Amino acid sequence: MELKLNKPICFFDLETTGIDVAKDRIVEIAIFKVFPNGNKESKTWLVNPTIPIPPQSTAIHKISDEKVANEPTFKELAGQVYNMIKDSDLAGYNSDRFDIPLLAEELLRAGVDFDMKNRVSVDVQTIFHKKEERTLSAALKFYCAQSLENAHSAEADTMATYEIMKAQLDRYPDLENDMKSLSEFTTRKKIADFAGMIAFDEDGAEIFTFGKHKGVKVDKVLETEPGYFSWIQNADFPLYTKKVLTAIKLRKLNTK
Repeated sequence: MELKLNKPICFFDLETTGIDVAKDRIVEIAIFKVFPNGNKESKTWLVNPTIPIPPQSTAIHKISDEKVANEPTFKELAGQVYNMIKDSDLAGYNSDRFDIPLLAEELLRAGVDFDMKNRVSVDVQTIFHKKEERTLSAALKFYCAQSLENAHSAEADTMATYEIMKAQLDRYPDLENDMKSLSEFTTRKKIADFAGMIAFDEDGAEIFTFGKHKGVKVDKVLETEPGYFSWIQNADFPLYTKKVLTAIKLRKLNTK
């Protein structure tokens, strides 16, 4: 089954120095773009992360400091990456919890004002877990009867994710071939930032999900404890979380 698209969708995968969204960096990114007319475009970049790649990470994706020493930094690639995804929905494997948040951090760090307005994301892993509870390699075997060669290569993982998503639409007639519907199906909870530190309550108001103000409306905290905003801005929180918090504060000021 081919995808029914109203706009392009970019399947992408990252290989990184680690799993800390705020601190770690991209060492490889692959993007596979599918257009509504069926045309396809793909691109893979190796990236110099500008920080050492831990041996345990190299053991997984086989990318060492030496391999990327002469590659461009993400800041140098940010324009190309953004131009490829700027008009597109996004899809990946565990992308809602890791790849999109980390990509957002890298783009913001490079001065690109990235957000998810006017786009949706589809996490193929969530479809898989809700339906079958397996890993990426098992997903490819289960849905496509294929073995995943070169696992933890960004390009191989990206192409596998694309093939799995198409096969999932074939297998599950209750899944609608529509990116907005798939995005809603794969969303675990309604969050305002990628890291899940600011979520929405039942009334649609932003609330903190951590610390001493867990479950408290952000507006209320900003009003009763103004220093909490400054603390978050100066602490080691993800840049996108800081951006969302700033937008909430500005919105509140503009309504006074």
